[in-house]
Amino acid sequence: MTAISISSLKYTWPGAATPTLDVPEFEVARGESVFLRGASGSGKSTLLNLMSGILATSTGSVKVLDVELAELSVRKRDRFRAEHIGIVFQQFNLIPFLTVGGNLRLAARFAHQANRETDQQARSLVEALQLHPDLLEQRADRLSVGQQQRVAIARAFINKPDLILADEPTSALDADARDHFVKLLLSIRESTGCAIVFASHDDSLADFFERRVALSDINKIKARELIHV
Repeated sequence: MTAISISSLKYTWPGAATPTLDVPEFEVARGESVFLRGASGSGKSTLLNLMSGILATSTGSVKVLDVELAELSVRKRDRFRAEHIGIVFQQFNLIPFLTVGGNLRLAARFAHQANRETDQQARSLVEALQLHPDLLEQRADRLSVGQQQRVAIARAFINKPDLILADEPTSALDADARDHFVKLLLSIRESTGCAIVFASHDDSLADFFERRVALSDINKIKARELIHV
């Protein structure tokens, strides 16, 4: 079973004159770590949104864990994403007025997995990410940027996903913080065995991953032709 299997994918944003993506074929194996490189505006975020089911295409196939996402209703795609996919966003997107524990429990609740084990899983993740367990009771808006980064990783892994999608999560970090973030992310990923697709314009991060893929090599649409990302 592949983690991701894409074939004959074409995607055009509503109202756009030209397609953003034209991907004949792309696969990610179960448990594989992939660095997806592309310049800003090249369509990386669009491709990750299609992989996660946030967007759906009417042309071509996007399968995740052998499930054809376009055949699912919006509600079923949301449920599938919550149960099987962890996402690390560029801006982390923590709920500021919730505690760290509240943010993690909310992610579990979306997948209908919130139970006693959720709190145990949250504590284990926080400790594995070198945070003090007392931070579980701290509001997210009172955390340092470094702490927010680690909580974002914990939230992505709280439901023990089969796939992690990371969309430029290090773009605002300096070199030391960037490398530390990626190492932490991959250390948790290695302990779970899930697949990961890490999208970034920063080619210096590629060596952390098993496979490097340039979006320009799989997308037939040239970056200069794009209007949307």
